[in-house]
Amino acid sequence: MLNQFKKYLFLLPQRSNNSLSALLVASFCLGWAISGCAPSKSANTNTAQNVSNQTQEKTSLIRLGYQKGGVVPIARQRGELENKLAAQNIKVEWAGPFDRCATLLQAISANQADIGGCGDIPGLSAIAAGQELCIGAVQRPRPESLSSAIVVRGDSPIRKPADLVGKKVAVNQAGAGEYLLLKVLEKENISKDKVQRVFLAPTDAAPALYQGTVDAWAVWEPYISVAELEHGARRITTTHPAPTYSVMLVRNEAAAKSPEAVKAAFSGLGEEYDWLNVNTAKSAEFLVKDIKISPDVAKRVTENQGPQLLVIPNADDVAKIQKTADWMLEQKILPKRVDVAATVCPTAK
Repeated sequence: MLNQFKKYLFLLPQRSNNSLSALLVASFCLGWAISGCAPSKSANTNTAQNVSNQTQEKTSLIRLGYQKGGVVPIARQRGELENKLAAQNIKVEWAGPFDRCATLLQAISANQADIGGCGDIPGLSAIAAGQELCIGAVQRPRPESLSSAIVVRGDSPIRKPADLVGKKVAVNQAGAGEYLLLKVLEKENISKDKVQRVFLAPTDAAPALYQGTVDAWAVWEPYISVAELEHGARRITTTHPAPTYSVMLVRNEAAAKSPEAVKAAFSGLGEEYDWLNVNTAKSAEFLVKDIKISPDVAKRVTENQGPQLLVIPNADDVAKIQKTADWMLEQKILPKRVDVAATVCPTAK
């Protein structure tokens, strides 16, 4: 799977032999100074300045923003990504955790982070709202994935999507939850006006469902497994009628000014996904630490999500995401049309 990912990525630059030579010269100069055999002061100053300039030119900073439960916080716990990028003179800083995609993307736009992962729905919403973001990499949808669902309380009379007519359903506005609900209603030929959407963030939607303020909740993992295993909730949908992409979004300025660091970060994150796909039990353990859930919930989340692969988007990916964006515009979820091809990062072309 690692090879499948690598074929989409650009080759990363190697360290220059000239830089190594310059560093050796600096070391010899230091020795000469200590023994009293140093060259002239001006020559020593110039050499030091040259070495400093070369080091600054080759050292980059990449700031990875994250929510709880994704690959980035697990990569932070493992430490392998940070070591790999450090070997390429790329320093990693971590920004987060953020409570949801919207706040993560706002932080990237506000220059608090350079890269962050979200669903394509909130990503498209942010781009349509004018946030300076581009799509650097994607995870393709898996139709069989159980990582999203509409859930109800265990004692609810609601058994199928048709039973939602006249009911209140919690969704995150212009996000994956609202998209899921609308696509389910569309598939079942139910007018969206017959179901009341209640716009709530996940932290507010969960208690609203459990306390009966809303009748159902359109949501994703890990909230599904928490609701099922810890609160007795149950699904009324299984697979998504229109599975969506996950996207890695990059601040436009970072993509333009630090393209090699961005490419290296995606290469490293791709390897993190490969590791998680093979080490599912260890992945679940990391989830327990990261989002403070029980081992049983973490195991269920990992199973429901299934294997994941990070790739550079190709023309087919762009066309499919464009179709989603156009549908969102028709539904008035987006304020204006998004040209997806134009939002792909220059590092991905």
